[in-house]
Amino acid sequence: MDQPSTAETIAPSPARRTPWRRWALRVVIGLLIVIAAIWLVLFVTKGRFLRSTFESTVGRLTHRQVTVGGDFQLYFAPWRIKFVAEKIAISNPDWASRPNLFTADRIDSRIAPLSLLFGRRRFTWLDLTNGAVDLEWTPDHRTNTWTFSEKKGGKPLEFPRIDTAQVTGTTVRYRDPRMRVTAELALDDIRSQDARIGKAVGVRGRGVIRETPFRLTAQLLSPDATANRGRNALIARMRAAGNIIDVSGTLPSIADIENVPLRTRARGKDMSTLLEIIGATIPRTRTYDVRAQMVKDGDAYRFTRMTGTFGDSDLTGQLTVTNGARLHLDSTLATRRLDIIDAAPFIGYNPDIVATRGAQAAAAATGAGAQRLLPDAALPVATMQRFDADLKWTIGAVRSRRVPISDVDLTLALDRGKLTLSPLNFAMARGNVSSDLVFDTRPRPSRIGYDIRLSPTPLGRLLAGWGVAEAGTTGTVKGRIQLQGRGDTIHDSLASANGRMAFILPAGSLWTRNAQLAELDIGTFVQKMFEERLKEPVRINCGLIAFTVRGGVAAADPILIDTSKNVIVGRGGFSFRNEAIDMAVRADAKKFSLFSGQSPVGLTGSFAQPGINPISGDLLARAGAGLGLAVVASPLAGVLAFVDVGDAKAAACGPVLSGARASAQRTTKGAPRDDVGNGTTAKSKDGRQTEGQAKAQRKKFLGIF
Repeated sequence: MDQPSTAETIAPSPARRTPWRRWALRVVIGLLIVIAAIWLVLFVTKGRFLRSTFESTVGRLTHRQVTVGGDFQLYFAPWRIKFVAEKIAISNPDWASRPNLFTADRIDSRIAPLSLLFGRRRFTWLDLTNGAVDLEWTPDHRTNTWTFSEKKGGKPLEFPRIDTAQVTGTTVRYRDPRMRVTAELALDDIRSQDARIGKAVGVRGRGVIRETPFRLTAQLLSPDATANRGRNALIARMRAAGNIIDVSGTLPSIADIENVPLRTRARGKDMSTLLEIIGATIPRTRTYDVRAQMVKDGDAYRFTRMTGTFGDSDLTGQLTVTNGARLHLDSTLATRRLDIIDAAPFIGYNPDIVATRGAQAAAAATGAGAQRLLPDAALPVATMQRFDADLKWTIGAVRSRRVPISDVDLTLALDRGKLTLSPLNFAMARGNVSSDLVFDTRPRPSRIGYDIRLSPTPLGRLLAGWGVAEAGTTGTVKGRIQLQGRGDTIHDSLASANGRMAFILPAGSLWTRNAQLAELDIGTFVQKMFEERLKEPVRINCGLIAFTVRGGVAAADPILIDTSKNVIVGRGGFSFRNEAIDMAVRADAKKFSLFSGQSPVGLTGSFAQPGINPISGDLLARAGAGLGLAVVASPLAGVLAFVDVGDAKAAACGPVLSGARASAQRTTKGAPRDDVGNGTTAKSKDGRQTEGQAKAQRKKFLGIF
């Protein structure tokens, strides 16, 4: 028997294929009939009977409650899905502060069906009346009200493509608990045709950022591209606390600014009010205008390419504001020229008052008493403990009429209420000042420390701003100030301070005129004046101007300057408490001199209004003695009262140059000195006092002991 071939065995006969084709055709025809029937039923009924199904199905998919309180339509007309809903509401998640994510009086739309399947949602027609949208983030920024699946996290807000639209009465509320921002905005009415809106769409509204109210206006400059999910050119302006902030740029989506460079500009009367909006504190400024590029990267807002001015000073650099568990500011700034008035806020002065009325009026504005200079403005303790900061600031030069300052290098760190300026270095009169300042607001009251070091600095250059020429002055000065105090103001910390202040004068020269005026050596001064040798230098062997500070009162310990012709000593001191000055400086000649007053020069008054009193009681007594001798004996005898026999004891420069206290000072012969201030302000009537007298009298200085 012949076996059948393989092809004959596998291939079905035409009779066997026909039922399958007929079955498939019947299924297709049946589906078309069902679809047509469904379409017909929906078209005739407008799909109104699907309202409950729509509410439950959409609610289940979005995990929200969906309600339609008025007319409802859902059908094909003919190839687009027509959707109409009146009094529609989509609820918010339970954690939100408002019940509904979206409400509207009426939605009338045509939707491309395939766009619902392939993710590019497209409305060929949208008529929205009185829509209200509530957009809100969770405090941890992990989800938001417009992301319907918590597993996906918070996604940027995206809008569908809209070909033709008429949108009226739309409002948007935005709330971010972490940034503490709430905004309520109203959109201008929108009318578009063929996916073209034409003119810019405006947004206006108001809100609160932290505790500061603000007003906002914005414009969508490319509404046509936005409607087509393209570029979103946006400009916005916010006004808050006297500041104007402008933002402009192009967004990938209308509500997405993540990692998008935006141009920003901020200007106003005081930059500190701008930072106060986000809960940070900086010193006051004069009128400012700053531009920068801003990029948001998660919790961080980075401002780069910063350039601008504040007062009469310039500013460049970058700033990063991180709004994490704690607000943190990290900045690197540079200033070419800083006006000294713009530096006034760093010690508590209002720069506008300094510029118009002077430092004394600025001090009074902080609460300081009459005739005071030290500011009494309180440190912002509560705010300083709410945020942290790191700052690196370099300044090329400081514009000042008196003291030349340049090359400022400031490093600042604020950590949970402890503010450290370390180092704070700058050049002054061709010398260098290095300092470390600590303001620790954690203990009550604040613990404040000052450590300021002056490297050898030319006296001529340093004093040039007070009319002292540099020619003929080769002396230098170096020193250190170390103080520790308690208080929440600069004044209070110094008024309670303990420590030491010392300035050392190594060997050098000073104009004779300057030295002789201080010495009141009338005979020598007149002689040199007639000989026209006023600029002849006087040799300084060594000098020390030092004070011991106890409880805010500084007492000379010692004031001792040894020159080639005189020994200058001083007693008394000054008070940080009431800023009073009560000192006496006298010069004893090393050689014989006629017409030498040799009496103390009184330094009196206050920091704000210091005074010099060269006519002391001692000098008047000598003048009276001279007058008596002239009357009783002869006019020539009256001169004897003003003769200095030149018995001043030269100073041993070793203790002087080491900054030693008065008790360690010696004459060149090694004998202890009893003519210098020894760290106490008690003194006898003639300005001289020994250590024993100081301990015995305990005389009140300036009425504050």
